[in-house]
Amino acid sequence: MTTHVPSSPADQPLDMVIFGGAGDLSVRKLLPALYMAHLHGSLPRQTRIIAVGRNAWSREQYLAFVEELSRPFVDAHALDAGAWERFLALLDYACVDFGAPDDYAHLAEKTCGDALRVFYLATSPNLFSVICYNLAACGLVDSHARVVLEKPLGHDLASAKAINASVGRHFPEARIYRIDHYLGKETVQNLMVLRLRNAIFGTLWQAPYIKSVQITVAESVGVGSRAGFYDHTGAMRDMIQNHLLQLLCIVAMEPPVSLDPDAVRDEKLKVLRSLRPMSREMIARDTVRGQYAAGAVDGEPVRGYLDEPDVPNGSGTETFVALRAQINNWRWANVPFFLRTGKRMHRRRSEIVIEFADMPFSIIPNGPHNCANRLVIQLQPEESIQLQMLAKEPGSGLRVLPVSLNLDLQQAIAGRRAEAYERLLVDVIRGRLTHFMRCDELEAAWTWVEPILDGWKALGDKPRSYTAGTYGPAASSALMAREGMLWAEEA
Repeated sequence: MTTHVPSSPADQPLDMVIFGGAGDLSVRKLLPALYMAHLHGSLPRQTRIIAVGRNAWSREQYLAFVEELSRPFVDAHALDAGAWERFLALLDYACVDFGAPDDYAHLAEKTCGDALRVFYLATSPNLFSVICYNLAACGLVDSHARVVLEKPLGHDLASAKAINASVGRHFPEARIYRIDHYLGKETVQNLMVLRLRNAIFGTLWQAPYIKSVQITVAESVGVGSRAGFYDHTGAMRDMIQNHLLQLLCIVAMEPPVSLDPDAVRDEKLKVLRSLRPMSREMIARDTVRGQYAAGAVDGEPVRGYLDEPDVPNGSGTETFVALRAQINNWRWANVPFFLRTGKRMHRRRSEIVIEFADMPFSIIPNGPHNCANRLVIQLQPEESIQLQMLAKEPGSGLRVLPVSLNLDLQQAIAGRRAEAYERLLVDVIRGRLTHFMRCDELEAAWTWVEPILDGWKALGDKPRSYTAGTYGPAASSALMAREGMLWAEEA
């Protein structure tokens, strides 16, 4: 699939229209990210940010809402009183019933005729179609307008296809930005440089030199106020289908022929289409579902999932998934990819661990430690790259012990590091599509995930209980142990 990537002149006015402008995502992420972009001169000179919601607020009431609830999410070191006031001057508010066509005329009155319009749909996906239809019907979708779609992008393959079709009737693919904030993280984007520009990894980035790959996205928080949404979603849909599969694609894809957005996304698509489909037998053997029970996180007692507000009695929704994936191509033949995500785990951590194969022969005996060479790419809470190697233990003899070469990216590279949402919002404004999912990527991910969800249902698979504050059910360790491997924290 080839798409023409539009660009934006630096002096073109911008209207950033945020549907769900008073929602949690806007308050915690989008508005602070736009403030940071404004502070550092990344927004066009003539920028307006129009929040759209159903509350019958005046502009002044909305500004008071932002001042109270969004300002605390701005980095205190970056909060400048004058810059904040100038940022607030960019904001406006429109009360719109998303399903009422007449209300969109009020929104149209607030937009500038020659501005680049970016519509950010921070709403439930079941509203995407009606919003895009009404925007087009009132003439707000011109040949330059762009739309940003926030996950979840569907509940299954059929709904994902329906979203792609309905939005695609009004916006061409080159102006649709399916956002995944993990692709905006500095370390994730740096992974391409690590792979493609460093000779020490180039020829080793394949079987048989790599023994396994682990991708972990662990959260210490529970479902909180999102239980109503989460209980109909679960960890597989919420995290594996998007975040973790996108990380897998960047690790596993072939070097693209260029940095053109479609060249990169073509290679990611090939990875998704190369994932070995799981049979019912494989689902039973190679996947683990879990659900957190009461425990303690950071020394504080926390309730179990079934005791969270708005969670139905006896819910079978998983809050943890670990699975073994296989990529059926020459580069990754027989290399297992272990994906893991969960809530209420021991600590918040996102990382990629590349474990290299053992030497075929060595005169140096193994030490008492687990002595694999590993490349550990940490995405959060800190961003770092660590190469775990072997060195001689002090003293007589040739006993070995593991040591690490550490690259703390924040210390090694001076300068401010933009947060993921800020970076991706600037990419949208400048017409950069590389770090956004294409429609066929989305559908290929669902094509692999949906049979696993169906398999769990057919098998009557119930999530295994794990104590909050741990690393998940013991069965996830057994999944690794079966192949003589360990999760990174167990090694």
